[in-house]
This record gives sequence, structure tokens and C-alpha cells, in this order.
Amino acid sequence: MQVGPPKPYCGDSMDRYVQSIRYPPFELEHMNPRDIPISKAAIDNYSMSVTSFTIGSEDDWFVQWREGEEEDSELLELECEITDSPPRFLTETRVGWYVRPDRLHNISRKLIIPTVTLLILSLFLHAIEPGLVEQGIIDETIAGSISIGPLDYPRLLFYTFPLFILPLVFRTIANFRDFNRQKEITESPYEAPEVIVKAERGSIDIEVRKSVMGLQLIRSRAQVGVAMPERSSVLATLKRQEGGQPSPGMSTKLPEKRLASGDEIGTGVGESIPMQLSSKKSVILEPLRIMEKGDWTETIDYSTEFTLKMPSDQWPGTVYSSLIAIHWEVVLEFLESNGRRIFWVLPLIMPQSKEPTQILRAPVISGRAELSEL
Repeated sequence: MQVGPPKPYCGDSMDRYVQSIRYPPFELEHMNPRDIPISKAAIDNYSMSVTSFTIGSEDDWFVQWREGEEEDSELLELECEITDSPPRFLTETRVGWYVRPDRLHNISRKLIIPTVTLLILSLFLHAIEPGLVEQGIIDETIAGSISIGPLDYPRLLFYTFPLFILPLVFRTIANFRDFNRQKEITESPYEAPEVIVKAERGSIDIEVRKSVMGLQLIRSRAQVGVAMPERSSVLATLKRQEGGQPSPGMSTKLPEKRLASGDEIGTGVGESIPMQLSSKKSVILEPLRIMEKGDWTETIDYSTEFTLKMPSDQWPGTVYSSLIAIHWEVVLEFLESNGRRIFWVLPLIMPQSKEPTQILRAPVISGRAELSEL
């Protein structure tokens, strides 16, 4: 991506588009959209025609692609490619075999608040326990302290502390399970299924022509979302410099090596996917934070064409640029011989609509894989 000075409106010699985006940060639950500035830029395009679309509103999470007008001549101009071919960071992270994170991740997260509350309560009760014992509210069997070596420890902690560390234990077990699962898939991968996709506006037809040994095809669906904007483009539109104070909703620059798309872009902080093998591609699919999924189509079989159910909203067609990327993909779910489930994910090119599209409210989801269904 290159940034150039503002240029005057160029009339009919080329297509000029204006892109605006306010993308949800990683911890979107703790952020008011109005506190995050909208990244806005003009892009001259010679390659493909893109129909205007709007997702969300300027008071909320917001994505807009529209035709340029004369009053947009003062906007910052981004020089970047506009294409319907997925960029490398998406083909490396959203194509191939994937699994769901271990269920213990989600259980562990739900236990954090109750166990911390229980620990604080036990410390409070220990502080006032002489009065509680005197009033006969609690028995001496749970009051007092236990001596271990030269130190005394509150008796209540011996009951509550094991519960307090339970989320950590569950998380550790889940990480080891995920490690083993990733190792199995990367060291002994299944062959890629032969999938034929025919995508038209309002219709996606799929045919899985070749069966995969050891796998039973169960169901399939289509999903579409907005990929993260390129970090350098966001900084340029907001007139920020790398190494300076990040804009609200952005993290400082993360290490160059990354396997998850969110890590590379650096528009948020946190653990988007559970721990992964450092030298291998992750087999846990990272969620797009603006995303909608069609319902599962379950009556399917090999060598038989079937039609997928579309997302309920009218989404724009496939398009990728450094600031806005609309990404469509197909998910095929298989059942392994041991009863576990595995998914094959591949991108599809959805044609542009003939008329402008609008989604009144952006469908945002958690950036954490264990909280977002594949």
C-alpha cells in the first residue's frame, strides 16, 4: 500500500471510490463505537467495478464503499489494488482444514467471575470470622487458620482456592488437547476434497465430487464477513505514524511473525485463537469480527449438487482492498471415524450486485474463536 497526496476528481477517465470503515476492536464489548474514528480515503480504480454498499451506520460499527464525488477531492488517496482474488493473509489463514477450539476454553472463561467472587468473599469472611463465630453463624471447623511450616493460612482458602484455580486448570487441559489436535492434522493431514462452487447473486451451488477417505460429509454452509483493514492504511487515513500513540481501538504494532489475520493487522489486542503450534499453520479458524453465516444445509452427499442457504442480509459481492475486504467462504463439515468433527474452508467469489446494498446494523461477533461458532 502506498499513500499519495490528494488528487483532484478525475471525472470519467477512471472509477474513483470513497471507502469508510470503523472496524470493531478485539474487545469490542468494552468499546463505544463512537469513540473510534472512522478511517476514510479515496481510491482510484482501473481494474474492477464495485457496486456501492453500506454496512452499519456512522454512529455504530461502519463499512461503506461508494462512488466518489467532486467534494471528495480533498480526501487522502490510497494507492492499492482492488481485486476479487483473496490476498495472501486470507489464503494462508482461511483455506484448508480447521477444528473448533476445545470446549473447556469456553467453560474456563465462564468460571472466572464466579471463582474470583468466591475467593474475595472467603477473604472477607475470614476478616470478620471472629464475630461470625461468636454469633454462631459459622462453625469453627471452617474458621481459623491452618499452620504450614512457620506460616498460618486462612482455613477458608483451603476450600475456595482450588476452585479459584479451576479456570486455569481447564484452560491448560484445553490447550494441551488443542496442541495434540493441531499436531494430528498438520502431521497427518487429510487430502483436500474436490469441491465445485457456482456462485451467483442469491444462489450458491456446491458439489463435492470426490470423497475423503475416513471422513463422512455431514453439512455445509456459506458465510461472509469483513476482513480487518490493513494497519498501514488505517494509520494513514487517521494521520498517525507507526511507533506513535495508537488510535483508539488499535494496539501497538505486533511482531512481524503471525499466523492469525488479526495478529498481523494489529487492530486489536488479545488472544483471538487458543494457543497454537509456533511452527505450524493454525487449524483453529479466527472469526471475522463483522460476519454473518447462512443456515446449515444438512441433506447433502458426495457427487450430488446442492444449494446453500444464503445469509439473511443482502451482502455486497467479493472485493478486496487495503482498507475494505468483503470475504465470502464455504464451510464443509465432516465427521471423523472417531466421532470428532473437522471442517474444510474455502473462499468463493460472489459477483457484484446490480444495485447498491445496505445492511442497517453491522453483524458483529466476538474476536475470540472459542466464543464464536466456526
